[in-house]
Amino acid sequence: MANSPRSNQTKAQSTGLSVGLRRYLYATAAITGGIILVVEILGAKMLSPFFGTSHFVWTAQIAVTLVSLAAGYYYGGWLADQSPKLSRLYYCLLFSGAYLCFAVAVLRQVAIFCHRFSLPMGSVLASVFLFFVPLTLMSVTGPFVIRVLTRTTKNVGQQVGRLFALSTLGSVLGVVAVGYVLIPLAPNSVTMFVSALALFSLTGTYYLIWGRRSGAAVRLLAIVALAGAAGWLGIWDEKRSGLRGMKELARINSNYGRMQVLENEAGDRRYYLNDLLTQNVYDPLLGKSRSAFTYMLHDLTKAYAERPGNVLIVGLGIGIVPRRFAEEGVAVDVVEINPLVGDMARDYFDFDPAAVNLYLDDARHFFWIAERRYDAVLLDAFLGESTPSHLMTRECFQSVKACLKPGGILTINCFGSFDPGRDFFSQSLARTLLTVFDSVRVHDGGAGNLFYVASDRPDLELSRDRDYDHVHPQVASAVRYAFDNVVDLSPGKGIVFSDDYNPVEYYDSQIREILRKDLVRARM
Repeated sequence: MANSPRSNQTKAQSTGLSVGLRRYLYATAAITGGIILVVEILGAKMLSPFFGTSHFVWTAQIAVTLVSLAAGYYYGGWLADQSPKLSRLYYCLLFSGAYLCFAVAVLRQVAIFCHRFSLPMGSVLASVFLFFVPLTLMSVTGPFVIRVLTRTTKNVGQQVGRLFALSTLGSVLGVVAVGYVLIPLAPNSVTMFVSALALFSLTGTYYLIWGRRSGAAVRLLAIVALAGAAGWLGIWDEKRSGLRGMKELARINSNYGRMQVLENEAGDRRYYLNDLLTQNVYDPLLGKSRSAFTYMLHDLTKAYAERPGNVLIVGLGIGIVPRRFAEEGVAVDVVEINPLVGDMARDYFDFDPAAVNLYLDDARHFFWIAERRYDAVLLDAFLGESTPSHLMTRECFQSVKACLKPGGILTINCFGSFDPGRDFFSQSLARTLLTVFDSVRVHDGGAGNLFYVASDRPDLELSRDRDYDHVHPQVASAVRYAFDNVVDLSPGKGIVFSDDYNPVEYYDSQIREILRKDLVRARM
């Protein structure tokens, strides 16, 4: 039942607050609840170019958020008991916004410094330094508002329940906004800066309507001006990332990372980057890839499958491999989870979407609903520096096998190593494949690139009829080397990856560290 105007007036008198101020406090709780979730998710996204997208980064960000909430609740309760002046609450929100601007400005420098530590420790330290303070200061809101609203114990349960409900609804709106609107709409640094502006607006509105004091207004404006300038400089610095000696042709923020297209001054090298990690290099003048793995995926498949009539490719990339098969008259189906990749491949890398059947889907789901069987399946899906772990399990490969014709082959491009002490993933992947397929061969391309070929054929024979004329001259020697460098497998090493037990990211963190640290050094 809605509260009557008289009951609202009675509540206002019992707390010494006007109806408008009470409502504003509820709005403050809802808005800060939303911004907390925005910062939590965006924080992990902003750290991913430096630390990757493994569970280490998300674990660090979630843990820091939870610790911040605990610290903020405790501090907020103590602060309100010392003096329930609302100016204290809104100064906390003001400094939270100022710190977010500071975090945007120094994120790159902090992340580079934290790279001297291990991947788990570095991601925790970066998250603590950048986000602990603003999240803690925003978490003050709940206990402080409760203290202000509950001058008596009458209806305290209703008031606390209403506050928690509104704060939680704000968090839900924050999650939905950042996931479905803000990330695809604007760069992460801009969204974080706008979140800081929202906190400034909350504080400014309070002082303009209920807390008019000239001295406070001057201090507020000074803090906002300095913090806003720092945040704007951070956004400007972020826009320059990856542009050393390059012309940026495109930059798109997506739910699967920041996508960039860069080109050198000569116009013969065009780079596709995802979260600063180079995914492919293209020569627009020759219309060929400068990355050896594209030739290996295509040529290994042709060499083992001989004359495939149809293929399924998981991961579009810039469309080089699908385009090559389509030009040879092969029927090509492509599964791609990022809806923005196809347009980028078309606009900057000469890919013709009409030449293939493009499905926007997660590969695991597509394997279940596939309506045809294929001569070959090519797995070239990457999330950051690694293949998504759910595509590396026994159950996934069983689904792939169900999509293959008898004698069909699976070709996988991935990062890994067979060096002792760093071979957990590579040996485990081979062992997992051997639980599903009769034979597995691995070609080591060097520099961390591994190519797995699996089939239900008892013996995989590599065709000796090879042609390297179509390969870009810059990578021809690397392609020859990868073809000839077949790894001797140790089937007893590693474990079998399953949907229930798949600790890839934990055991392979060293390889991720090396890749990310090399990336950061290259862009410093």
